[in-house]
Amino acid sequence: MLIRTRRRSECSHSEITPPEVYARRREFLRAGVGLGAGLALGGLGMALPTSAALRGYPLEFEGSDYSTDESKTAYDEITSYNNFFEMGPGKSDPKTYADQLKTDPWTITVDGLCENPGEYAVEDFISPWSLEERIYRMRCVEGWSMVIPWIGFELNRIIEKAQPRGGARYVAFESIYDPDNLRGQRRRRGSSGGLEWPYTEGLRLDEAMHPLTILAVGLYDEVLPNQNGAPIRVVVPWKYGFKSIKSIQHIRFVEDQPPTLWNQAQSDEYGFYSNVNPDVDHPRWSQRTERRIGEFRRRRTEMFNGYADEVASLYEGMDLTRYI
Repeated sequence: MLIRTRRRSECSHSEITPPEVYARRREFLRAGVGLGAGLALGGLGMALPTSAALRGYPLEFEGSDYSTDESKTAYDEITSYNNFFEMGPGKSDPKTYADQLKTDPWTITVDGLCENPGEYAVEDFISPWSLEERIYRMRCVEGWSMVIPWIGFELNRIIEKAQPRGGARYVAFESIYDPDNLRGQRRRRGSSGGLEWPYTEGLRLDEAMHPLTILAVGLYDEVLPNQNGAPIRVVVPWKYGFKSIKSIQHIRFVEDQPPTLWNQAQSDEYGFYSNVNPDVDHPRWSQRTERRIGEFRRRRTEMFNGYADEVASLYEGMDLTRYI
């Protein structure tokens, strides 16, 4: 269920995370403080407000109206059981090869059909926005799920500042392409297990504007680990996890539905919309139940991953067994 009251984090995460990881929060804070109050997003005159990154140490994030009150998945499980094919196909590969992802320096380009395109250092891209904790369910198309306390801000803020033009109907995303370092990108399409890199994804503009859709820069009060999509990723909680593209470097506003990696690779299994729908089975397995990581019994899959009250109106009149 979703909660509608504001609340603080339940405990200090220094009690449940390794000291060396917890210490990295200081770097997180310094990144926000060191940029200065005069910083603006792309010259748009947006002064840096007081944000979670400026409130002192340790961080205390207010719980969101959109957060779930379900038990959170343990930090170690969130950061050690991942799909991040740029680092390999195994669930442990992303953590094992996390150091292959080079995140400093990092730039993000915003362009396409918009009035305010630009290229930003990731620090400049993030710094104008107050950070918020969002505790979201995450459901994988493979049939497993987690509950993750993300730290981030709503994607609609970036979209509003970019000012999409009237012809923009979709937002296209592109991730890092670095085959020299990322072992999983050395196999191109046509080879055994190869995919068409870089990772691409897309959302309809109204989906991207929805307040549930966020850009995450951390989890459990920590800087986002490499294996979870550092330094910045999309989180769309009512869709299967592969729609939440990691390690974003390019955001583009386009008129036509953009190509997406998994839809191009296996269109009969992965549709563009990819909303969590227990009534539409994957060709190779049922989607009616899921296994919550850390639990033994399977549980019933909820329509739109439990976010139907918030997002079902986006799809009124659509055949959700066809537009998968």
